[in-house]
Amino acid sequence: MYIKKILWAIAIIGLFVFAGFAYYFYTAMFTPNTNFENNEQVIKIPSNSSYIDVRQQLKPLLKDIEKFDALAKQKQYSSNIKPGLYVLKKDMSNNDIINILRSRNTPITLTFNNQQSLHHLAGRISHQIEVDSISLLEAMLDQSFLKAHNFSKETALAMYLPNSYQFFWNTSAAEFRERMLKEYKRFWTKQRQLKAEANNLSPEEVMVLAAIVHEESKQKSEQPTIAGVYLNRLRIGMPLQADPTLKYAAYQLPQYKNTIIRRVLNKHKSIDSPYNTYLYKGLPPGLITMPDLSAVKAVLNPKKHQFLYFSADPERIGFHKFAKTLSQHNRNARRYQNYLSSQGILR
Repeated sequence: MYIKKILWAIAIIGLFVFAGFAYYFYTAMFTPNTNFENNEQVIKIPSNSSYIDVRQQLKPLLKDIEKFDALAKQKQYSSNIKPGLYVLKKDMSNNDIINILRSRNTPITLTFNNQQSLHHLAGRISHQIEVDSISLLEAMLDQSFLKAHNFSKETALAMYLPNSYQFFWNTSAAEFRERMLKEYKRFWTKQRQLKAEANNLSPEEVMVLAAIVHEESKQKSEQPTIAGVYLNRLRIGMPLQADPTLKYAAYQLPQYKNTIIRRVLNKHKSIDSPYNTYLYKGLPPGLITMPDLSAVKAVLNPKKHQFLYFSADPERIGFHKFAKTLSQHNRNARRYQNYLSSQGILR
């Protein structure tokens, strides 16, 4: 009889212990445990993070970090951290949070345009994903990669088409580069390649010329006309004589660092650089900037005409006057030069 009472007591105590454990497990697993007022909270887990690193980020966002610890250990999350960007929602349970952190790496929308160089592009990208700008630049300029895909350091910028893309935040430099190569190849359809060939241009040369067109005018309506002027010049062996290439050549020199050239002068035309299209015929060796897609499409679909010259229009700032003859162009150019002088723009 005495033994039965002991067994009953042990059983009852066991039930209480089990009930307590079950309650603790239930609350640790399924009850809301968030401690933020917004509907969502984003956390970024860098590559090679430990559970301690993740815990430090989560602690201010959770009501009870110890219960999260217990469940993370039980579900083996604490030994299997995955980098990425994760979105936690208000009133999530620990179980929900762990499931998110294990399998819901959320992509971001990465955007870039109007980048002057690979250096500027790397900086722009590094502000949007985990990888640093130095690693990005090294990947972009990797000689074996460039050679394998028929790029040079001068034309490498051509591969990065300005747009918005979906990326995981923890994308590596090499992964970013490979994705951009894929997008570049996707852009260069057979139809676009044939359009380039019709104007005796390779895809890379289209991008080089598009960069010049982009710098000449941001007006999409006249970019095809400007592209037509340059293609007419190339066709007859006339120098491009593109002012943006003179500015680019000047900016490579120490005396022009941290300056803005607002007016191209005769002294700029004497700069000995392969980018000086007054001195050297044909296209320059590389891109002077990242062109908008509108400029690329303008080169692929140029307006057919007989213009060989154009000059900025003082009566419509941002637009240009086009001419078939040098004498007509000189008149247009004088009007614009007089306008610059009247505005006090001397250099």
